[in-house]
Amino acid sequence: MFDRRLVAYFDWGLLGLTIILSTIGVVTIYSAVNAGGNTFQHTLYIKQIIWLGAGAMGMAVCFMVGYKRFDQYAMVLYVGCLGLLATVLIFGKHVAGSQRWLALGPVSIQPSEMMKVVLIIALAHYYSRHLRPHGLTLRELVQPMVIVALPFVLIIKQPDLGTAMMLVLIAGSMTLFCGIGRRTLIMFVTAGAVSLPVLWSMLKAYQKQRILTFLNPERDPLGAGYHIIQSKIAIGSGGVAGKGYLEGTQNILSFLPEQHTDFIFSVLSEEWGFIGAGLVIFLFLLILLWGLSIANKCRDPFGILMAVGIVAFIFWEMFINIGMVMGLMPVVGVPLPLISYGGSSTITILMAVGLLINVSMRRFMFE
Repeated sequence: MFDRRLVAYFDWGLLGLTIILSTIGVVTIYSAVNAGGNTFQHTLYIKQIIWLGAGAMGMAVCFMVGYKRFDQYAMVLYVGCLGLLATVLIFGKHVAGSQRWLALGPVSIQPSEMMKVVLIIALAHYYSRHLRPHGLTLRELVQPMVIVALPFVLIIKQPDLGTAMMLVLIAGSMTLFCGIGRRTLIMFVTAGAVSLPVLWSMLKAYQKQRILTFLNPERDPLGAGYHIIQSKIAIGSGGVAGKGYLEGTQNILSFLPEQHTDFIFSVLSEEWGFIGAGLVIFLFLLILLWGLSIANKCRDPFGILMAVGIVAFIFWEMFINIGMVMGLMPVVGVPLPLISYGGSSTITILMAVGLLINVSMRRFMFE
């Protein structure tokens, strides 16, 4: 299970960055639910600490078990997670019109979050055995497309467009890293362009509204555009140094919707300004570069691909969330890693970091 000699190779730097961002998350969640004497959900920061503790245990398991074991059982994990997604559609708990959670006693889990990491493991398992000097052919991409399509369809039915698109972005990033033949790439681009009208017709009315609101928030300032407008006001009013901790007026007066989850970056930006927001983005950038460095130093194909997939996962969640609250992307309900409140999302991202530490610790075995 765990070789004591690996302690000397433990990645304390990556763990330290993770702890710093998680601490910033708890502090910001406290402000989001307690500023101005707001007592609604005022204990969420305590629950977040509990989730972080559970995530830390998951992270420990992920770096203690040699990552080759995850390669060995990749498809077992994938099929198991697919089963949980199917179970959600039958027995899942309804919250705000969505059926995304499985209730296990007092605790609810969101299998779609777990699928992000499981998909990375499954694709790394497949691609590590099919790497080609001149890129992957269409025939070699059929199985990865099926691997992505099955959870994509199940998650869309919940419905959860944001998480479903995250799976596509992660898979696309890993596939491009492996390389695609020129002819195959042209076919994919053409098929994507042709299928856009079909995909638009498949979207639900509220999902279309989100995209139209992104293009022009002022078309419905008191309705669909309210979230983006209030978020942009909060970010802009923070200025250079911010208004101060627990002093953000958009937060205190509850103008910000979902301020402890999807729009927590707005709370942070209003209170800490450009300096605080820039620091958080810088810390994320360090984690991304750290992860790419781990992939670059690894000599095992599965380890490289898993590290690249995890970096893509963290990057896209950060990029989409920050772009969303700044009005640069549609509101799709993607959390900010390690900062936003959430049980399944927190545990999932910490397990992903644990796998990254795992590759970092054991990369010397393949040199």
